[in-house]
Amino acid sequence: MTQPHRAWATRARRASRRAAALLALAACTASLAGCLGAPKIEDRWTRIDLASANHAPGQSVPPGVRDSVMLVARITYRAIVTGYAVAELRASGSVANGDVTLSPDASREPMAYDIDRILANSVSVGRTVHPITGWDHLVQTLPMSFAAVPPASVDTTGATSGLFLLCYLGSGEEIELRDGSDSIAITPFPAAQYQILPVGLKLTLGTAPTP
Repeated sequence: MTQPHRAWATRARRASRRAAALLALAACTASLAGCLGAPKIEDRWTRIDLASANHAPGQSVPPGVRDSVMLVARITYRAIVTGYAVAELRASGSVANGDVTLSPDASREPMAYDIDRILANSVSVGRTVHPITGWDHLVQTLPMSFAAVPPASVDTTGATSGLFLLCYLGSGEEIELRDGSDSIAITPFPAAQYQILPVGLKLTLGTAPTP
């Protein structure tokens, strides 16, 4: 074999080996992507978790009695979010506890849509708000506390269907109340529109204390 022909054959073999290596690498990458799958919604949307709370799911609270609520919320941001974090006790006469999925360890997407529904069909009986600004991958821990008075009834039948402790995000506007004090009017961020996963738990109304 002549010298030029031998060199050409060597280059051809090397090119063939590089092509085979690239094909093998592409096959491995495709296989790995298939195994990992798409990230879960919990890893793609901004998520609020209850790190701790002094109320447990299903806990009974007496109606008409001032209740001190304390919790620690942990927000894992997946995008830039500016607004307010809200911890709130809400009562509903049309959304019953059994109608919604609400628990710190519940599936997050159904719970997010149920919290949207609760917020649209309930009234606040106590809350606290904190201004927040976050960005992708930031984890923010917020201790929050407030006083609430669970009602004896919230509808014309005299029954409370649902009582919920929620933690969610929203936009806010400073307003002046009739007594001259300042407050924040909150507009909750809808879950799907803002890709936010709020959290909450159900409480139950107990027996009113004997006078």
